[in-house]
Amino acid sequence: MKKIYGSAQDALDGLLHDGMFIAAGGFGLCGIPELLLSAIKDAGTKDLTFASNNAGVDDFGIGILLQTRQVKKMISSYVGENAEFMRQYLSGELELEFNPQGTLAERMRAGGCGIPGFYTKTGVGTVIAEGKEHKDFNGQTYILEHGIFADLSIVKAWKADETGNLVFRKTARNFNPPAAMCGKVCVVEVEEIVPTGSLDPDMIHLPGIYVHRIIQGTHEKRIEQRTTRKRETA
Repeated sequence: MKKIYGSAQDALDGLLHDGMFIAAGGFGLCGIPELLLSAIKDAGTKDLTFASNNAGVDDFGIGILLQTRQVKKMISSYVGENAEFMRQYLSGELELEFNPQGTLAERMRAGGCGIPGFYTKTGVGTVIAEGKEHKDFNGQTYILEHGIFADLSIVKAWKADETGNLVFRKTARNFNPPAAMCGKVCVVEVEEIVPTGSLDPDMIHLPGIYVHRIIQGTHEKRIEQRTTRKRETA
């Protein structure tokens, strides 16, 4: 099966439609599938629902789709660092479903494993639990969370081989693997594609069975919060 495509536009060809549900990797500004997000913006696909830890910043990540009003709903853990995300939410222009980070990651992983739901203590007694099923186990209350089953997964990895086995680097491993698992189709952008068999099997973070299309590209290396101190003088 051919998995390598020449561009983000080619890799998304035939997959996009208005109103679709997309799971996107990334954590802060790390591991964001920026090339695929840019291609979705250029395609003009609208009324989108995104499951993603956050929305990047105003001009990077999902933030570029918020600027063009292509996003209808966000399923996220964190609104900070993105003024437009916050503005649209507070003004009622954007629907937002808050999830604790661990719950969101597990919802994605569960979907990728074919698990429709699971019980967790996280969020019990808070607004997160409102409207959800409660159940007692060993005298403790848990709430039911549903697995995420997305139409499309878009993620960024460090390396891929030609069959789609993936290696992530550091913080980019937080949300990208579970996001990749839960989509009907998974499209990955990577910094490097290597020959099949050249990756150490013990170093593969996500097997190629989850990956349908791959592109290689050049990526920005942004710093979310730059903190410096004055140079000391003698």
